Amino acid sequence: MEQQSITFQSVQDSYKFLKNLGASPHLMQHVKLVGEAAELLILQFQQLNISFDSDWIRLGVDFHDVGKILHPSELIKKGNEHEVVGEVLLLSHGVDPKIARCCRSHGQWQHIECDFEELVVALADNLWKGKRNTELENKVITKVAKMCRQDYWNIFIALDSGFEKIAAEGDLRLFHSIPT
Repeated sequence: MEQQSITFQSVQDSYKFLKNLGASPHLMQHVKLVGEAAELLILQFQQLNISFDSDWIRLGVDFHDVGKILHPSELIKKGNEHEVVGEVLLLSHGVDPKIARCCRSHGQWQHIECDFEELVVALADNLWKGKRNTELENKVITKVAKMCRQDYWNIFIALDSGFEKIAAEGDLRLFHSIPT
């Protein structure tokens, strides 16, 4: 018998789920700060009138680092052990496999085929702290250009300044991410 996927009606539902899994206040703060960047990206993409799943992006942001519950040292230092472990953790709790995959795709977007929403989660996870990633941004812009059926450079012009604005607020977000 196939397991029914758990559904989330709001970001608060996903936060409650994370806390029940044992998410630390530090991880919850990280999720909220990446979520701020994601919301700004969502607004930017909505202005281009493209079709995408903003609710999936929000859930992807909420769950992308869930594996850090089991690898808390990766909240402070670089590491990728949380990626596969996070996907397995979510799947074991009945989370939709497409959403659970964001645990891997946010860090492995260079090596696996990702859909638009997965790339946006990865982008938000870079921009929130002020980090610009040209390769990732180019992948997003290329996907948006195809979705809009517009020239890459027109989309670049439309999006690049927004990416810069989100990144420019990274220092403030980083300040708010410091555990107290």
